[in-house]
Amino acid sequence: MSLFEAIVLGIVQGLTEFLPISSTAHLILIPWIFGWKDPGLAFDVALHVGTLAAILIYFFRDWMQVLGQGLGLRTEGDPALSRNRGLLWLMVAATIPIGVFGYLFQHRAETVWRTPNVIAAMMIVIGLVLWWADRVGRKQKDLGHLSFADAMAVGFAQVLSIVPGTSRSGVTIAAGMLRNLDRAAAARFSFLLSTPAIGAAAAKDFYDLMKHEGGIPADMRTALLVGILVSGVTGCLVIRFFMNYLRRGTLTFFVAYRVIFGIMIIALAHFFRFTG
Repeated sequence: MSLFEAIVLGIVQGLTEFLPISSTAHLILIPWIFGWKDPGLAFDVALHVGTLAAILIYFFRDWMQVLGQGLGLRTEGDPALSRNRGLLWLMVAATIPIGVFGYLFQHRAETVWRTPNVIAAMMIVIGLVLWWADRVGRKQKDLGHLSFADAMAVGFAQVLSIVPGTSRSGVTIAAGMLRNLDRAAAARFSFLLSTPAIGAAAAKDFYDLMKHEGGIPADMRTALLVGILVSGVTGCLVIRFFMNYLRRGTLTFFVAYRVIFGIMIIALAHFFRFTG
């Protein structure tokens, strides 16, 4: 893998992991367009580590407050988080579905579901769900009013992110808005809830890499460091942009992008023999 490929894929990961447009779809399509080889499991680990670092850095204060409150410590910080002192345990409960279903369906997600038609269908369908949620959600609640039912609705929605083309952020933001969270609160909870899922995915991939592939190849180490750095920096910038954007903007652009991108994947699959 060249450093140019590592930089491009790191940027793609940082952009698409946090915007509601599906990182998996883009990370499959971009190498196909340029004729690059599959970067392999080691680079998957690097991209997960980079995006995990982005979330932890950007939401560091939130995490310190959530953890402190959950453990019964006196903490000060964001007023919305202060009103919901049990948020940590709501997040623990909401993470259970992705843990269970991820374990059960990981193989299918990496094989039989990793097809252009599935990816395109999920791009379009979840895009329309996102449009519907943005249209009908009452946007009345912040995280201070997040209930157990709200958290579990988002947690079960996150299960769909196992299917390529879904977008973890897209489906969980939509679920949050359908539970009447405002756009910024839905995105904030989506990103906080994604932290353990991304961390678990990185740990699982690293375990598989060490057990089945003998560790990190020597000739990949520089590319991996570049991938971690680029995806992490890009991810931080994208989270900052997206959180600011959602305080005043709608999700219409991202809905349109998903639908157009899904149609493009179908065209590539049927007319240019794109097989994923």
